[in-house]
This record gives sequence, C-alpha cells and structure tokens, in this order.
Amino acid sequence: MKLLAEIAEEDIGYEMPQTENNYRVRKASRAIVVNALKQIALLYVSKQNYHKLPGGGIERGESIADALSREIMEEVGVEIKVNGEVGLIIEYRDRFELLQISYCFFASMERTKEGPSFTEEEQQDGFELKWVELEEAIELVRDDVPTNYVGRFIQKRDYAFLRAFQERK
Repeated sequence: MKLLAEIAEEDIGYEMPQTENNYRVRKASRAIVVNALKQIALLYVSKQNYHKLPGGGIERGESIADALSREIMEEVGVEIKVNGEVGLIIEYRDRFELLQISYCFFASMERTKEGPSFTEEEQQDGFELKWVELEEAIELVRDDVPTNYVGRFIQKRDYAFLRAFQERK
C-alpha cells in the first residue's frame, strides 16, 4: 500500500517535541464507502466539530479486511465490497506517545443492515452519519475546525485520504 503521508504535531500547529518518545503502535482500517447514488459515508463528530471517514482499530488477531468490515458495519450499518486501496498514513501523536498507522480503502455499499450502532463514547461525542458527494466531503473536512488534539490529526489524515481518492479517478 502506498504511503501518502506522515503527520506529526508540527503539521497540525504544535511545536516539535524536544524529547524522544517510545510510541505504542495502533493500527486502523478505514474506508471511503460509496453508495448507489455515488455519495460517500462521512461521520460528523458534533462535540468536537469535525468530520471523519468510517473505520477504526484493528483488534489483536484480526486481519485488516476483517477489521474494516466490522468497523463499517458498526459505524455505517452496511456490508461493503472493497474495490481497491487509497493509501497508508502514519500519525505521530506525541501527546499520547502513539504511532497510528491507518490503512484506507475504497469500497462500494453491498447491503444495508440495521444502520449504525455507535458505541456509548461515540454517542456522547455526537456521531452522526452523513451521505455526501465526494467534493462536499472534501470541503467539509477541509473547512472543519476541530476543538481537540485528536480531531486535528483526523482532519489532516482524512483530508489526505479524500484528496488521494479524488486524484485517482
């Protein structure tokens, strides 16, 4: 999978740390899910004022593909067919001593199930599922003003994924 970007604190407006970090690694899979109307699934995190692509952490013993299917089912409520790779982004979240590796794919919606089943934390953060045109998704993510540290990383990451997907067409 092609490495699209490495994002560090200085890339989101924070000063470069003065010390070495011992990062723990978190791997995640994400997707640009396209429906029959050529709209993509986007999650709005109202409490922190940003949009994000659906997806999440890969659990121990779980494959990237299995994690992707599970996360999309939980956050979008649909089964998907993976059609290709968008790319890979590495984030250095110094504040949490976390190195996050995100694998992003593009997929088509195969079958709707019960709709999203957000976790309690996602509900508290005000998660809302939206279906929007690709250009609108890019504008929404680009123009967001996240109110927290994690949101700033997510904005930069998901904007890069959306732009890479747009450029491949």
